[in-house]
Amino acid sequence: MMRREFIRDAFGFATASLMAEAAYGAVVQKPGKFSGSSSGAPPMAASSTIDVAEFHRMRQFADLPMGRIAYVERGHGPVALFLHGFPLNGYQWRGALERLSGHRRCIAADFMGLGYSEVAADADVSSAAQVKMLAALLDHLKIDEVDLVANDSGGMIAQLFGVHHGSRVRSLLITNCDVDTNSPPPAFLPVINLAKQPGVADKFVAPQLADKNFARTDKGIGVAYTHPAQLTDATIDCYFAPLVSSAARKEQFSRYLLGFDANPLVPIREELKAFNKPTRIVWATADVFFGVEWAEWLDRTLPGSCGVRRLEDTKLFFPEEMPEVIAEEAVKLWGV
Repeated sequence: MMRREFIRDAFGFATASLMAEAAYGAVVQKPGKFSGSSSGAPPMAASSTIDVAEFHRMRQFADLPMGRIAYVERGHGPVALFLHGFPLNGYQWRGALERLSGHRRCIAADFMGLGYSEVAADADVSSAAQVKMLAALLDHLKIDEVDLVANDSGGMIAQLFGVHHGSRVRSLLITNCDVDTNSPPPAFLPVINLAKQPGVADKFVAPQLADKNFARTDKGIGVAYTHPAQLTDATIDCYFAPLVSSAARKEQFSRYLLGFDANPLVPIREELKAFNKPTRIVWATADVFFGVEWAEWLDRTLPGSCGVRRLEDTKLFFPEEMPEVIAEEAVKLWGV
């Protein structure tokens, strides 16, 4: 199988958790407001750039029962909440925040166990705990309702959040992620199994921090990017440094991975069929984890689906390299 060959040939377990490329693709969608590839609105100019230094400067913390949850925000008005993938953090959404902060108060939080959120060494970092954390964060910030934008494992959490806190969701823009029985995807199982042994953070993260050129190869995080040479040292540090910053963080990283072992989505299948908020699905077709058939499953299952946009020859983390696509689709979905 292609997936097994991919895992074997590209840094073993490391590549199984980090897939992305980016290119502009075709559109497959239901008739209606998304029937064209352009919103008709003038192009959105990016606001001031969010580089790593700016991302660190913007960071705020919410003191919640779960710990100090890191988040960044930009803009004003109705809130859009961005949910990042594994093993990234809110920095994944910097380009989207630049482009969409003129339309929304954009918030990107770091999940517990990833990024810069600070929680107890033995904190629950499961998907169910992440949903509770997000609800607590919104309570803390006095936010009643959000537009969700999600990728990868963040998409799984978005589905759980939509089922358990549907009244707080105004719309959902969802990209490649776990769906129904494809959670965890078969190609990701070697990573989860490795986390059952000691030292997964030292084996997966530390080598890429020590040798950034190695990180840019197809045996490291570079396999996730169309243009890995453009992946800066600072970006690699931003994603990976916090994961190995202490023994406790390394342990949390391991437990975060183990949390993927059980499928949380099949139990909510029937409830998901009742999630009728406007939903746009944007899917990379060359992703080895989340095939386009799962976008089609979501399209059939979610009564509020506005259709599927396919991005040909792209992979999992396209939102980072193609923030203009996220911005275009969000503006159409939000009707602004």
